[in-house]
Amino acid sequence: MKALFIGGTGTISTAIVKRLAEELGWEVWLLNRGNRSEVVPEEVHQIVCDISDEVAAEKALDGMTFDVVSEFIGFTVDQVERDYRLFKDKTKQYMYISSASAYNKPAANYIITEGTTLANPHWEYSRNKIACEEFLMKKYREEGFPVTIVRPSHTYDERHVPLGVHGKKGFYQVIKRMMDGRPVIIQGDGTSLWTVTFNKDFAIGYTGLMGNRHAIGEAFQITGDETLTWNQIYQTIADALGVKLKPYHVSSDYLSAVGDKYGFDFEGSLTGDKSVSVVFDNSKLKRVVPDMRTTVRFDQGVRIALDYVLSHPECQVVDPEFDKWCDKVIATLEESKQGFSF
Repeated sequence: MKALFIGGTGTISTAIVKRLAEELGWEVWLLNRGNRSEVVPEEVHQIVCDISDEVAAEKALDGMTFDVVSEFIGFTVDQVERDYRLFKDKTKQYMYISSASAYNKPAANYIITEGTTLANPHWEYSRNKIACEEFLMKKYREEGFPVTIVRPSHTYDERHVPLGVHGKKGFYQVIKRMMDGRPVIIQGDGTSLWTVTFNKDFAIGYTGLMGNRHAIGEAFQITGDETLTWNQIYQTIADALGVKLKPYHVSSDYLSAVGDKYGFDFEGSLTGDKSVSVVFDNSKLKRVVPDMRTTVRFDQGVRIALDYVLSHPECQVVDPEFDKWCDKVIATLEESKQGFSF
């Protein structure tokens, strides 16, 4: 079996590419700009090309066909329209990575299935993903374009630690605040439910859909089965660090209002996603991919991630702007408590 990945070196796709090439014996090709060649297994072939240059991509793919084409960096309709033109006669299956954030926020039921309504008024990213899905499914219904939609939720790997509130430079500043014994902001009261999935577990579900006739024309969510509150997530991280957690709970509405001034899109990432309790019903996926299961619990995965991050200085990206913002939010709220009176 032969697969092409558009991208292929990100948090999710790296684990999939490795599983296909090293465990399942697929012939794997990547089409990307070659910026992260160090994470590509030896067995994998690379086509160094910017797919946004459609003419160059068409030339690079001339004469090639694939059993599966996997799109990991398509975020807008014009990008999947381009993919349709490039691959409609070159693949037996086109797999599009959408997002579980496309589900209605909040949904009518906290238990999420593939039939949950797609609608997100809070996040343009999610609305663009919905529009991409609609275009691709229209092509399937009208022309038989062999699309499979995949909706991940919060997936992480050894280089990332899942968090709710962080700055534009990523998660590390929050980890540093924990290690320094300083308070960290948690959205809401921390009791909303959330699912985090280690990328190796995601790869089990994804590769099981590849070349699977039961997946054509269908959408699947791929997540782990472990559901935690945000308080549990942060406490697990603190336990792995061996430090005392000092949580500071702030409403998502407040974070959205005061974060917007600093370019933090908390309305999208929190109100439109992480603040809302969700529990994923993965029975549809498991019927098609019986091997799908959680093999890495969060307490195990976060230790893997922290061991890697703390031993690789390049992952320790400090964020003074976000750090100062956290202190200001906390000081402002504490001051308002002191000054409040009837």
